[in-house]
Amino acid sequence: MNIEQIYTGCLAQGAYYITSNGEAAIIDPLRETKPYLERLEKDDVKLKYIFETHFHADFVSGHLDLSKKTGAPIVYGPKANPEFDFVSAKDNQIFEVGDITIKVLHTPGHTMESTSYLLMDENGKETALFSGDTLFLGDVGRPDLAQKAASMTQEELAGLLYDSLYNKILPLADDIMVYPAHGAGSACGKNMMKETQDTLGNQKKVNYALNQPDKESFVKAVTDGLTPPPGYFGMNVAMNKKGYGSFDEVLEKGMKALTPDEFETVAETTGALILDTRDAGDFAKGFVPNSINIGLDGDFAPWVGAMIMDVKQPLLLVTYEGEEEEAVTRLSRVGFDAVAGYLKGSIKSWKDAGKETDNVNRITAEEFFGKLKVGETNVFDVRKESEYTAEHVEEAYSKPLDFINDWVKDINPDEHFFVHCAGGYRSMIASSILQSRGYRNFSEVEGGFDAIAKTGAPKTDFLCPTKVMKQS
Repeated sequence: MNIEQIYTGCLAQGAYYITSNGEAAIIDPLRETKPYLERLEKDDVKLKYIFETHFHADFVSGHLDLSKKTGAPIVYGPKANPEFDFVSAKDNQIFEVGDITIKVLHTPGHTMESTSYLLMDENGKETALFSGDTLFLGDVGRPDLAQKAASMTQEELAGLLYDSLYNKILPLADDIMVYPAHGAGSACGKNMMKETQDTLGNQKKVNYALNQPDKESFVKAVTDGLTPPPGYFGMNVAMNKKGYGSFDEVLEKGMKALTPDEFETVAETTGALILDTRDAGDFAKGFVPNSINIGLDGDFAPWVGAMIMDVKQPLLLVTYEGEEEEAVTRLSRVGFDAVAGYLKGSIKSWKDAGKETDNVNRITAEEFFGKLKVGETNVFDVRKESEYTAEHVEEAYSKPLDFINDWVKDINPDEHFFVHCAGGYRSMIASSILQSRGYRNFSEVEGGFDAIAKTGAPKTDFLCPTKVMKQS
């Protein structure tokens, strides 16, 4: 028996590849199937089952393409009703894979169909728990994503999650390894550990949700502090439940190289959004006007989903040469399949063709410090509110990037302001959005708060109500 965790850091997502005596199972696969097909061929094993823990909200699973290419059936737990062929497993049902068995544990709460899979080794010993979004390391799945579909409140779903955890998972042996669907950085939880696997025994000790005295306390603890989910989550759920186009077709369409003239024509005639995936520093120096910058070297796909939201939005890409396929692939993972092509030769070809470019007024932290006048200077801190409350520039406004569509309309274009995040990634996203909407009277701070903190700029953790952006 072999268990391989295939962890994708930019999505904080874990898929699982399990083999035993010539057969294999895959749990929660990513959109692109090539890595799994290569493993199956290399190991000379047959894929027997594709197990899904639930209808994922933060990424599009690869279950459909993988099933079509291998013939392996897709397995969901109780309460799932997708619009394609699948195996509807019963609670406690056993599936055999080679010499091992996998037991279905229906664990509703995160969603109604949420299911965990308990693996028994060749000797029948309970060895591993693939917990999906039911149990994370240090946290549990948020119970607010499926409330509308389930016609239940988040508190009612949290109550179901309590029953699932305390009645089905906590009684299991301490030495069982827990393999969750996500780790730190995912929007599917709020307090995840950086580790990606752990023993159940340790989680019983350190996970706050598993140490509540009663159901009422549990419900309060897991629902407290939940922020609104990203706008694209519902669309990803629909794709996972109803089906989607082939990844191969998406990749072929997105990999269309366009000359500057062709690129410009497509942008003008289709209403495509220009997405520039280069680093913030390079983007600031010159870009196609009205481009949105979300760097590929970062939490690219989640930020695309959070900022653009509509997965059907046509996109045109500006990337570093050689990174086009990676960008199209990562976009497809969160359902953005409408990539119409990319700028051949990157920004250099655009400039060589004599096309107009734009730039962002980026300054150093030292320059910012030299211009800072507390009480007079407008400073927009686009980090999360939790980062802001930990420490921030004195008298800075808290304007989280996640809610830019709410606060951008409140900006006075006649008053200059500074924009920063923690290191420059998010503030450049914000800057590109601001400029695409006509706001230009601002400066973005290179290096963000990390660099500002090394200057003499006054800092505080005092939360001034007049300086906090309401998150409605």
